[in-house]
Amino acid sequence: MSETNPDFSASKLFNLKGKTALVTGGSSGLGLIMAKAYLQNGVKVLITSRRQEKCDMALKELSQYGDCQAFAADVNKADDRSKLLAKVEDYLGGLNILLNNAGANWGAPLEDYPDEGFAKVMDTNLNAVFSLTRDTVPLLSKAASAADPARVINIGSMDGLHVPVVQRVPTFAYSASKAALHHLTRALAVELGPRHITVNAVAPGFFESRMTDYIFEHYLEDIEADCPLGRIGQAEEMAGIAVYLASRAGNYTNGAVIPVDGGTNVSKGVKPWTQS
Repeated sequence: MSETNPDFSASKLFNLKGKTALVTGGSSGLGLIMAKAYLQNGVKVLITSRRQEKCDMALKELSQYGDCQAFAADVNKADDRSKLLAKVEDYLGGLNILLNNAGANWGAPLEDYPDEGFAKVMDTNLNAVFSLTRDTVPLLSKAASAADPARVINIGSMDGLHVPVVQRVPTFAYSASKAALHHLTRALAVELGPRHITVNAVAPGFFESRMTDYIFEHYLEDIEADCPLGRIGQAEEMAGIAVYLASRAGNYTNGAVIPVDGGTNVSKGVKPWTQS
């Protein structure tokens, strides 16, 4: 029997113990799921969200899983980012993982779509990601090495890969911002790779969250029919990709935009051929 390689074991490939993470938009939805995943795998986590009460509620839930704190901040604002980075240094000490998850949406018919709505979505989903990533590079660089890069993980969307098929009202800015975020991810991967910082994006499909409540209530059957796997995503499937990209298993993944959508993006309503 051939000798086994201990480096191939799941415990070695996916070990996150001792790492630190900042999770924006970590008080609810996918951010909360991924924060839980990190905590349950030994990561020290700082979550941030705009509203203090949401931070407090999330912290009460997250604290049972591991070492976590919450800090209310609006990542669109330079002053708030400065305070957040001071908190990162004070609480985390260093930074191995930046998870850019905070997001916004705005829906309206084209003729009524306001400039301020478009700007708000672009600011949160794109501009703030760039600014926070830029501002955290010194901390990430200190934690980075060739053998164990620091990580930037951006949460995009399958709506940044194709025009949304199911939507209550048009969400022009959301799709545009997520498509831009995917390409920003690639550009940052080229810039930061030589500094031993990987940058990747996840393009989730449909998962249960406050943003999808209305859509699921009215269009769940259509959504499931458009997905080759015939269902929406489960929490552990977002947890899995977050752990992978932060782990040794993901060391050499850089500049990728990874769909986690059950194949919806590649299907786009195409149905498997069946013989009549």
